[in-house]
Amino acid sequence: MDLEKAARDVRENAYVPYSRFKVGAALRAPSGKIYAGCNVENVAYPEGTCAEAGAIAAMVAAGETEIVEAYVIADSAHPVPPCGGCRQKLAEFARGDTRVTLATVDGGTLETTVAELLPGAFGADHMDRT
Repeated sequence: MDLEKAARDVRENAYVPYSRFKVGAALRAPSGKIYAGCNVENVAYPEGTCAEAGAIAAMVAAGETEIVEAYVIADSAHPVPPCGGCRQKLAEFARGDTRVTLATVDGGTLETTVAELLPGAFGADHMDRT
């Protein structure tokens, strides 16, 4: 299975009774394994989970901690970038040059990188006070 198919397939499982805006995300780890996630809403809006966060959680739960490629898909007129929090989450597990494909269900795509999505990312080196 490729990243696009994994993201498209998992998107169909999104739980979005409030926004009706389904998002699917798929990540490839260095092992070649693909991890997928979809958005899961909650009536208390800030308590929902983004598709990217779900995919990252699945990857970490499986024992992997590195993203080598990502694919995010939504039903929108233009490719939808990850929210700010998910950009930071992607930066935690991916290098700046990691490719991220943003896609629409109609076939539109935008190729970018983690660094382009989050310039000046806050990182672990900011925490080092030695």
